[in-house]
Amino acid sequence: MSCLPQPVRFTVDGQPVCVTGLPASTTLLEWLRLHHRATGTKEGCAEGDCGACTVVLARREADGRLRVEPCNACIRLLPTVAGCGVLTVAGLHGDHATQQAMVAHHGSQCGFCTPGFVMAGAARLAVGPVASDAQACEALAGNLCRCTGYRPIIAALRAASAVLHRSPAGCGAPVGLPDWLARLPPPAAGPAQDDPGDAAGWFAPRTPEAVDARLAQWPDAWLLAGGTDIGLWVTKQLREPARWIWLGAVDALHERSRGATHHEIGAAVSLADAFALLDADYPELAGYWSRFASPAIRASGTLVGNLANGSPIGDGAPVLIALGAEVLLRRAGPDGTLRRTLPLADLYVDYRRQSRVPGEWIERVRVPRRAPGLRLAAHKLSKRFEQDISAVSLVVALHEAGGRLADVRIACGGMAGVVRRAPAAEAALDGAAPERAAFERAGAALGADFSPLDDLRATRDYRLEAAAGLLVRTWHQWFGGPGPVASLDGLGPVATAAPGEAP
Repeated sequence: MSCLPQPVRFTVDGQPVCVTGLPASTTLLEWLRLHHRATGTKEGCAEGDCGACTVVLARREADGRLRVEPCNACIRLLPTVAGCGVLTVAGLHGDHATQQAMVAHHGSQCGFCTPGFVMAGAARLAVGPVASDAQACEALAGNLCRCTGYRPIIAALRAASAVLHRSPAGCGAPVGLPDWLARLPPPAAGPAQDDPGDAAGWFAPRTPEAVDARLAQWPDAWLLAGGTDIGLWVTKQLREPARWIWLGAVDALHERSRGATHHEIGAAVSLADAFALLDADYPELAGYWSRFASPAIRASGTLVGNLANGSPIGDGAPVLIALGAEVLLRRAGPDGTLRRTLPLADLYVDYRRQSRVPGEWIERVRVPRRAPGLRLAAHKLSKRFEQDISAVSLVVALHEAGGRLADVRIACGGMAGVVRRAPAAEAALDGAAPERAAFERAGAALGADFSPLDDLRATRDYRLEAAAGLLVRTWHQWFGGPGPVASLDGLGPVATAAPGEAP
């Protein structure tokens, strides 16, 4: 069992703490409940799916801004909160507006899920008002209630918003949260070092070169970024590596930029920050991103981690493959760092197999800037609308020129052992007129591209028929004429544009 080589220092409910001697795989929730005795924070699923464990996590950015986010404590590894402020439901002392509103609106019965709802609501209200039921649902998307139902909880969040945001926010602490958060200092050195020694189980390097060196020395080490998937390996599969390499202490990997031709997103950039960067060029992805896990997962998880995990039902890869994204790979070589750039579509070879050599890791992903005239549509089907795993995802990107479709790229998730393109369906559209029949032919061609499995989420036939339906939906969305069309995947009516107009 790997243990921490250095103390972990952070603040909990205003109290500075220093943790030593625990395994590196200790979760924040495990420490809170078993060691700190903060038992108001609950354990439900132990996989970041139900929200009972939600706490507020605060940290200083490099520019001095205080970032406040919800956090699933059940899958957040304890050493990754070094230098942060952790606010639990006990730290609200029962007088937060969300707590009072939950009582007034009868939003709690058994009470097990209530602390998580309160903390998710408090994190959301700290950064701005909740002005609609839709915004309330988005804020609470990672929290499950099995007693009361959501109507009174949504009403409670709206009521708390009216109380906390009745006047413009002033300076100091985030809205509604304790004053000690406003005094949170920049993180100290923390448990990070570039030469921990061979016996150390937790390695938190500060430079990409140090990551290269340790991966070359320890090829079996687990690379950890946000931990929203690896956390489940610990809590559900009871796995533990001999060594961890945490990327969160490498400042260069937190960089994201918008260049003349590409967006670049480092390996430690959160999903939320990556989506915000891409939304400027691809605003039509906002609805798809909102169904990508939950606010707490998007705050911790990273886009590069989602791609590196390579799940066939990962929601990031279909979008980026359709957009023609590339990954920048690096590893230690005999004379220095070896780098290469690989199209993301070529990274995935087969289920859990990638075209990476030992010691090679993804430093960043490069996403093309929007090309003039690009049409883009992204669809996700799942049994639950929010915070659920895809049964099928389908993304279409193409251009229209001279009354014909061109540069067609279709990427599908949930249809094979990896996320990949659909060449037969693409060929059915490439050069065709933008007519419904062409999209129907493309849907029929999906059977030549994929032979999906039957599993608990969907059958083979459902996946093929649903993906074909999503292609027809895309035609309606782009070319089907003015007025709404019926939803095909539970997303509500689709606003369509008149022929020839931008969607």
